[in-house]
Amino acid sequence: MAPKLNIIIGSTRPGRVGPVIGQWVKELAEKHGKFQVELVDLVDFNLPLLDEAAHPVMQKYEHEHTKRWAASVASGDAFLFLTPEYTSFPPASLINALQVLSREWAYKPAGIVSYGGISGGLRAAQELRQMVANLNMHALPQTVPVPQFPQFINEGVFTPSEPIVQGATGLLDELYKWAVALQAVRKDAA
Repeated sequence: MAPKLNIIIGSTRPGRVGPVIGQWVKELAEKHGKFQVELVDLVDFNLPLLDEAAHPVMQKYEHEHTKRWAASVASGDAFLFLTPEYTSFPPASLINALQVLSREWAYKPAGIVSYGGISGGLRAAQELRQMVANLNMHALPQTVPVPQFPQFINEGVFTPSEPIVQGATGLLDELYKWAVALQAVRKDAA
């Protein structure tokens, strides 16, 4: 069975473009053909700010929203995070979603597609890579920045340049290699 790739839309801000870019990434990943693909929108989980009393490593979740989020994350073999850059950092919604859980993230690869102004969200991507590594994930060094992202959106459809497509395809290739390799590690750790 193909490994499962969860593409996580990291922004919950009204007016966000994450779902538009996410739809393109989902279609590219499906065309890539090596993953079962799920587009996961943080808005659908409505996660409050760290509202569980027990530390996440204990997995003693009291709230239904946390249990649903934990099940979603546990179902993935690899992750691709979509993040805008807010004040040179990923959005608080994404940071919170990562910190709410612990063990569900372990021994899984993570890639990042970032978007923003001239930097394409690279500062946010770098901060996010450090955080996912601290959750015992394998943060891939390859990131896909989308600079000046509005130029690629027309009538609600994201149509990137060829270098962005090539970068994202290469990132999917790397995610697949690591997802397959880390399945054995997760079995041994269980």
